Formats: sequence, C-alpha cells, structure tokens
Amino acid sequence: MKLRQGTFSFLPDLTDAEIHTQVQYCIDNDWAVSVEYTDDPHPRNTYWEMWGHPMFDNPDAAAVVFELNECRKQFGDYYIRVIAFDSSHGWESIKLSFIVNRPKDEPGFHVSRDEVKGRSMRYSIKSYATDKPEGRRY
Repeated sequence: MKLRQGTFSFLPDLTDAEIHTQVQYCIDNDWAVSVEYTDDPHPRNTYWEMWGHPMFDNPDAAAVVFELNECRKQFGDYYIRVIAFDSSHGWESIKLSFIVNRPKDEPGFHVSRDEVKGRSMRYSIKSYATDKPEGRRY
C-alpha cells in the first residue's frame, strides 16, 4: 500500500531533479525548508524527526538535496519528507510538504471498528509499522 500524504502523493515518486525544482520554488518564496523522517507514518503523526536544522535564509536548493541524500544514507528505509515553512506574519505555518523517500515495503494500515453507546460505531486507524518497536519496524 503506497502512503498518500502531502503534496504530490498521488503522482509517481519525484526524481532528485524534480525535488530540486520544488525546493527551489520554496526558497524563491522565502520559505524555510527542512528534511524530516519517520518509521511511523500514521496520518495523525504530524511531528516527524527533523534531520539537521531548518534551513532559513538558504539561497540554494542543492544544499537541501545534499542534506536529503545524507538523511537517505542513514534512514534509507524510512519515510522522508521535505517541508517548507512560511514564517511571514499571518501565515506562520507549513505551506508545502511532500514525501521524497519511502521504505521498500510499505506495511499499510488496519482499520478497527468498535461499537459504542447508542449503537454508534467508532473507527480508528493503526499502522502495521507499529507492530514492532521503534527502530526495528523495517
């Protein structure tokens, strides 16, 4: 099952040249770019581990692609994404986020259904990745 989170998630995986182009777009818009990774891709897990520091005032997308490749060397079997943060007054939030690396085998999710008071149903999502402890999921 291919995880569908963030911008471009329904497109084929981006090449490094396409990632460079998107990162340069972010830089041209004065957004700070960061690289993040995780082995728990649950949709509500919005806080992934950050690789290095956010790259404020970075004029070159090649530096971001370099950091991305360094992250891939250490966490090549994790989900890795690039995020762009707009710090301008009134926005101060993530403007763009896209996955740039995936594990070879994406485990998917399990949907559980529980009956609750009043014959209502409550649904929850659990990632198959969390069946194993952190660091040994892939």
